Amino acid sequence: MTDSTPTTTAEDPTAIRIEDFFPQPPAVVWHALTTPELLAQWLMPNDFEPVVGHRFAFRSQPVEATRYSGVTVCEVLELREPELLVISWQDESEGNDMRTTVTFRLEAHDGGTRLSLAQEGFRADHPNDQMARKIMGGGWGGHLFRRLGELLAERADA
Repeated sequence: MTDSTPTTTAEDPTAIRIEDFFPQPPAVVWHALTTPELLAQWLMPNDFEPVVGHRFAFRSQPVEATRYSGVTVCEVLELREPELLVISWQDESEGNDMRTTVTFRLEAHDGGTRLSLAQEGFRADHPNDQMARKIMGGGWGGHLFRRLGELLAERADA
C-alpha cells in the first residue's frame, strides 16, 4: 500500500496528472508496470510487451456514457527502464475518437519510488473527452494506484 495519498491536478482540462509514492524501489514498481500478468492484476487484462512499437490492447467493461467499447488499443511509444514508459491510448471503436498518451515516470525517492502518471491529449471543448477524463482521473488516482500499491505490498510480503 502507498504511504501517501495520490495527488491529482484538475486545472488542466487536457490532462490527468497523478503522483504517488511507493516504498518499493523503482525496479520493483517498473516490473509491475511492464509485466503483462502483473499489469492485468492492477489495471486490465492485456497483451503488453515492453518493446517500443509493440501494439497491444487492454480489455475491460464497456462504458456506454463515454462510448468506451471496453477495448483500449495502445502502442509503446517510449521505454527507458526503469524510468519512463509512454503508451498511446485510444478506444478500439471508431465511434470514440478520443486519442491520448499515458506517461509513467519513476524516480527513486526516500528509499522507494515516486510514480508520476500523466494522461494527456483530452480535448478541452469535447464533452465526451471531458467525461472520460473525469472518470479516468478518478480511476487512476483512486482505485488503480491503490491496487498497484496493494499488489506491490503483497509481492514484498511473499
